Amino acid sequence: MRLMPIKTLKDFNCPNHIIEHSKAVSVKAKDITSNLMDKTGSNIDMEQIEIGALLHDIGRINTHTIKHAIEGAEILKNLKYTEEIIKITTKHIGAGIPPKEAEILGLPPGDYMPHTLEEKIVAHADNLINGTVGVDLDFVIIKWEKKFGKNHPAIIRLKTLHNELNP
Repeated sequence: MRLMPIKTLKDFNCPNHIIEHSKAVSVKAKDITSNLMDKTGSNIDMEQIEIGALLHDIGRINTHTIKHAIEGAEILKNLKYTEEIIKITTKHIGAGIPPKEAEILGLPPGDYMPHTLEEKIVAHADNLINGTVGVDLDFVIIKWEKKFGKNHPAIIRLKTLHNELNP
């Protein structure tokens, strides 16, 4: 049986702006996937991409901090979503967060780096959507430089992820 992510979001009274953002991320993720498959022939689970993108921000019903990824993963665990979807939710923050940086940010111990193509695609699609509007890499870099500083490792991770998904 196919899970119904939009129904899940609505059942949890997720605000409409988060649902609309998630829909935009899903469209962007499918575009990235199609382009990547066309260029590389990679085998990517499109259903996992769609569901993961639609549910990636469900934790925002509880918090708008970086911990929304952890909150979302817990919600999805309780709803019996697959481990793959739970990991997409956990690892979508930024362009991934390595364990030492996660500790500094107050996240539970763990590796928040996306490893599968599906995890990477959803994380990057989320980066390339501002609200419900698609943006380019330069927009995100400028935004992150203002937020984190010009030499923050997250910016290097962002560029690396972008290059990996745009061969």
